[in-house]
Amino acid sequence: MPPNGLSDTTHSYIPTTTTTGSSTDSSKMDSFISSTCYPLTLQFTDITYRIKIDQAAPPSSNKSRITRIFHSGSGSGSGSGSGSAPAAERTILNGVTGSACPGEVVAVLGPSGSGKSTLLGILAGRAHAGQHSGSVLANGRRLTKAVLRRTGFVAQDDLLYPHLTVRETLLFCAMLRLPASVPAAERAAAADAVIAELGLARCADSPVGNAFVRGVSGGERKRVSIAHELLVNPSLLLLDEPTSGLDSTAAARLVGTLTGLARKGRTVVMSIHQPSSRVYQMFDSVLLLADGNSLYFGPARDAMDYFASLGFTPRFHVNPADFMLDLANGFAQMDYHGDAEKSNVKQSLIASYSRILAPRVKASINAAAAAAADAAQIGNEKSYGSVGWFSQFTILLRRSLKERRHETFNSLRVFQVMAAAVLAGLMWWHSKIYNVQDRLGLLFFISIFWGVFASFNAVFTFPQERAIFIKERSSGMYTLSSYFMARMAGDLPMELILPAVFALILYWMAGLRPDPGAFVLTLAVLLGYVLVAQGLGLAVGAVIMDAKQASTVVTITMLAFLLTGGFYVQNVPSCMTWVKYTSFTFYCYRLLVEVQYTKHELAALGFTHHGKRRDIVGEELEGQVSTTVCVAALVAMFVGYRVLAYIALRRMKT
Repeated sequence: MPPNGLSDTTHSYIPTTTTTGSSTDSSKMDSFISSTCYPLTLQFTDITYRIKIDQAAPPSSNKSRITRIFHSGSGSGSGSGSGSAPAAERTILNGVTGSACPGEVVAVLGPSGSGKSTLLGILAGRAHAGQHSGSVLANGRRLTKAVLRRTGFVAQDDLLYPHLTVRETLLFCAMLRLPASVPAAERAAAADAVIAELGLARCADSPVGNAFVRGVSGGERKRVSIAHELLVNPSLLLLDEPTSGLDSTAAARLVGTLTGLARKGRTVVMSIHQPSSRVYQMFDSVLLLADGNSLYFGPARDAMDYFASLGFTPRFHVNPADFMLDLANGFAQMDYHGDAEKSNVKQSLIASYSRILAPRVKASINAAAAAAADAAQIGNEKSYGSVGWFSQFTILLRRSLKERRHETFNSLRVFQVMAAAVLAGLMWWHSKIYNVQDRLGLLFFISIFWGVFASFNAVFTFPQERAIFIKERSSGMYTLSSYFMARMAGDLPMELILPAVFALILYWMAGLRPDPGAFVLTLAVLLGYVLVAQGLGLAVGAVIMDAKQASTVVTITMLAFLLTGGFYVQNVPSCMTWVKYTSFTFYCYRLLVEVQYTKHELAALGFTHHGKRRDIVGEELEGQVSTTVCVAALVAMFVGYRVLAYIALRRMKT
């Protein structure tokens, strides 16, 4: 009997009854998943992975760099040194061989930096071409897109939207990942079934949360990440340290759940750092790594006997995993014996594996590959295709609105906008039309506030969502264009409500032109300006993809735009004139002034070409650039910044 009392004769993870929905719908979903579940035998032979590292960089940076390659999708520069800095080649994996069969749980053990995460990234098809050598076969054939679609990959970090509830997270995933032929009601039933299967019913309506947002516990969040992948009923499930951060009881429950899923015909491979003895007993096979080299591969129950045959036996009863990790770290016994002995122990175990186990493992894999080639293959069936573009757009738009409402309308941001509006309204309380200097200062303040506010908030959008976006794109959940358009459409109600409220408060407090038409035009200019400023932030964030660097670039850019905006300096030096015409603040300020004042009013108030007060307004405000040109420039920038952001996202490797 498998762990947790789960029968190994069941072929679908969907239970016979679900928490919601009729039994008929449940049986339909169960029938669908059972009919499309393919057994998959995974074989990997002589996997070698090397990178070039900067010798000046600290050693601790190497693992984080490798993690970024597989978990963030950034592989650029990983195969070559940058500039003229000296580079050295480091071997992360050195000829690693193994296999995993349906119904098995294979654990990859090893100390930190041994290559566990790198190996799982290669098995999941997350490595870029040319970064590794060796072969990875599924049922005796090379990995295909159809196989990768049926591969679930759970990263070590839980990449989930924190404000969505568990149910919403899985429902949106089901809508995007299940075949287009499955009705919406059955997709919802599938999400509920996975919730019941993984024991998430108690927290189904709680936010997922993260380090900054209170939500479900760490163990529950990890099960949500696993449920995210189970919705496609994967033939192969790869998990990178799923028990990281969990206590021993929660870790045992989670591994027990994964073992139960494996007994239903899936192939489960997980990396794990230091499992308890109870968890170790649930493993069918174990691959032990040390510095990228294999020390053992075979049945978990035979590992201790193998090391005993080499003369390595613990002096007392010990958790097999602890003893194996001691060996991988170079400790022959349960205490420290010095660096020289550590090196000798590792080299002895590597040599023993190459001499004794490696030939047997390769022979077994070659025989299994020949037999697996006759097994049922995962075809490129159209029925398993993703949903259409418009459906993707609609689903992503709904998800974006649900997630971003908490971010956009959080109490701190609302207070910031309301406080600025009230304070400015008190400072310019019922200003008179002939107080031109004061009113020009107010209009430029509006340009400053919303130019900086909108661009600075938008610059964090893509860097913060990068990891989730790459994970979902790598899983084939949606196209880049549907994601981008949904993001842009979702910005409209989210980004324009606060500026509209700001204008409603400030406009009438400051006593600007009381004509309703003037208010509407002012509001239209302000909302368009916010969207253009937001576009600048999106473009810079997408191009740089580093929140700190991008925010610095936006700050400098907005400073240049504000200085050349037409209020502080009217006679801009000729060498800086071009900056003025690239500044959307310049065009917005001109439009706001033209809404409030006509040329005749300016002339009547003494602001003429020959008047003493001409410099206050300057030539820029007297028609040098027409209203049509200002509007056209803002429209061009609105489109141009977003096109630039889209191109930058397309160039990002997934």
